[in-house]
Parts: sequence; C-alpha cells; structure tokens
Amino acid sequence: SGAKRPLPDMEYIHRELRRKGVTLRLLWEEYLSENPDGYQHSQFCEYYSRWKKKLHPTMRLPHKAGEKMFVDWAGQTIPIINPQTGVSSPASIFIAALGASNYTFAEAFSNQKLPQWIAAHCDAYEYFKGVAKITVPDNPKTAVNNACRYEPDMNATYLEMAEHYGTVIIPARSRKPRDKAKVENAVQNAERSILAALRNQTFFSVAEVNKAIKKFLVKLNSKPFQKMEGSRLSLYEELEKLVLLPLPEHRYQFSEWKKAKV
Repeated sequence: SGAKRPLPDMEYIHRELRRKGVTLRLLWEEYLSENPDGYQHSQFCEYYSRWKKKLHPTMRLPHKAGEKMFVDWAGQTIPIINPQTGVSSPASIFIAALGASNYTFAEAFSNQKLPQWIAAHCDAYEYFKGVAKITVPDNPKTAVNNACRYEPDMNATYLEMAEHYGTVIIPARSRKPRDKAKVENAVQNAERSILAALRNQTFFSVAEVNKAIKKFLVKLNSKPFQKMEGSRLSLYEELEKLVLLPLPEHRYQFSEWKKAKV
C-alpha cells in the first residue's frame, strides 16, 4: 500500500538541490533506484513541496552552492566612544551571507563610504576563503550611482574590484522581495545574535567592536538550524567551501575613478 512506501529524505533532497546541476528529477530517479516501490515523480515533488513550505522563507529557495554572496549594511549601528572627548559616533556593520549555506560574515566600520564598502567585500571574500560567482548588494548608494530598475549604473571602483575577484555584481531588484530576503535575513540574524548581545558593552574603537563580533560570529555560524540538520558552518564546509572561486594572488588595491571634463 502507499502508506508503506519509503518516504524520501527531504533534508537530503533540499541540500543536494544546492549542488550544481542537481535537479528534482535526478534525485527522484536515484530515490526510485533504491526504492523500486517508491513514489512516482509527481508525488515525490508534491511531498517535497509540502515539506519546503514549512521552512523559513529564506531557506526555501535552494541557491546553488558558490553562486551568490548577498551583502548589505545593517540598519543598526554600534556607538564608539572617543576616549579623549567622550563623544559617541556610530559604527556601521557590514553583513555578507553565502546563498546556499547562509554562512555569515559581519564587520564594523567607521562609516559607509566607498573605501569601507570595498574593504568590507575584500574581507568577506577572505573570510569565506573564496569568492561567489555573483555578488548581490541591496542597492546601497556606495554601490549603485543610479538605481535604475533594469540596468543600475554601477560604481566604477566597485566594478573594478569585482573584476579583480572574478565575481559579477548584480544588485537586488527593487520590489522583488525574494532578491532581498537572503541578505535581509542575514542582517536580522546578525542584529539579534550579535548586535543585541553587544548592546550593554562600551567600545572605544572599531577594532574593539570587531574583536567582539568575531566571537559571536562563531556562535551564529555554528548554531544548529531549527528545522533542518546542520548549521551554517556545516553547510558551508559540505557545500560551498570547495566550489567558491579561488582568491586572487593579491588583495584588491583601492582606487577611485572620477569623470574628467575635456
């Protein structure tokens, strides 16, 4: 009877779909070869679809391993106290997350200007020990000169950096929640797991903030998923680490482009 048919391993299916070239039909064929009396393709897909709906929205989309890195500035900042004057100034937090594993990087900067934006990307690539094929910024002003709906006017320095690392910059489309969901979720997790935990601490330099962030990043990436086996770290190690583009021999050296009038 149908009740005795072996159920597909949904977590395995969802994880394998993140590998390049893997499709639901291929996984069904493998399942059927091991279980000749198993479910037909349509039922197999239906069970997976039902299971996937129970996941958090950002975990439903099986981004291919090594394909995308999502980046943005967190909405929250961390106050830095000048030890000489006692004046407080906000440190901005850069967040990056890999699409398939949700493996997350965070770093504090004194501001959100172009040099800091570029340095943040370089640090993220080095943290991930590789480069995703596509880098997806959430249309910040430092990345996009003109946020056109179809073809954003990208900052020349940003494009030069991308070329150096072999990645392609494709900004998240406005009014497309799925484009933004991954990085927005990474920002939200970082704010809850890192920034909220640091709210009562006093910092006198950006370096102090980043030392504290590193400890909480380890906890965030090692924390088990609620509705799936594994963690961000284990998925990164299993799926993404080996398929990311290799780092170039040298780190990108910042240069600023300006248009000259003849």
